[in-house]
Amino acid sequence: MLDILERSAVAAGRAILDIYHAGPAVTYKQDTSPVTDADHSAERIILADLAAAFPDIPVIAEEAVAAGHVPDIAGGRFFLVDPLDGTKEFVERNSHFTVNIGLIEDGVPVAGVVYAPALGVLYSAGSGQAKKAVLETGRPALPSTVPGAAIRCRPCGDRPLALISRWHNSPETLDYLTDEGIADHEAIGSSLKFCLIAEGLADIYPRFSRTMEWDTAAGDAILRAAGGETLTAEGDPLTYGKRGQRSDSDFANPWFIARSKS
Repeated sequence: MLDILERSAVAAGRAILDIYHAGPAVTYKQDTSPVTDADHSAERIILADLAAAFPDIPVIAEEAVAAGHVPDIAGGRFFLVDPLDGTKEFVERNSHFTVNIGLIEDGVPVAGVVYAPALGVLYSAGSGQAKKAVLETGRPALPSTVPGAAIRCRPCGDRPLALISRWHNSPETLDYLTDEGIADHEAIGSSLKFCLIAEGLADIYPRFSRTMEWDTAAGDAILRAAGGETLTAEGDPLTYGKRGQRSDSDFANPWFIARSKS
């Protein structure tokens, strides 16, 4: 399965970069978040690939949900897709945007791919193993398998490095860093924050502002496979497939803290 997800993410990333270099057409959703033709193009590619390879596994995809298309996920196994995470990064010509495909089983992210096409890096995880592959930027070939090196979270030392959202930071996040005595932090866009912790380049990602499940599933799967964890503010593992929530919409996440377990 992971080979198919990786290949689909790379194909979507190629389409995204074509539009990135040509100049995207930007519109805005009801919540004022931007969406581009690259979001839609990438999602079409991924949905077609998943339907062909896994016709019995439903897919919750960001733009499809925005259009009102929400399949039944009662079976507990489904994909979460964010075809272009970090659309603001994309529009602002920052390279920290990603393609995210995550597989959920009984509320737990068990496999995922995060591809950053402008950086030429692909992170993936499955069967409890996480890896990073370096690809050529632009239009890499679509190999049947993507070779990569195993990655692992590092032990958290006396001076941990926190990653925070570039566009959606909050006073609560900064208060958390102060309360925990964390002096060093860096603002990073998209799901790359999970991957950098999984790779051992940072230690913690507190997110005390709104996210959706498709924003986090793939990166969370990679982090967990690399020896990390993602917990709610109450200390419970972040779960997926949340519907009928009293306090928020379907598939919305609560505040969370992603970190190395070490």
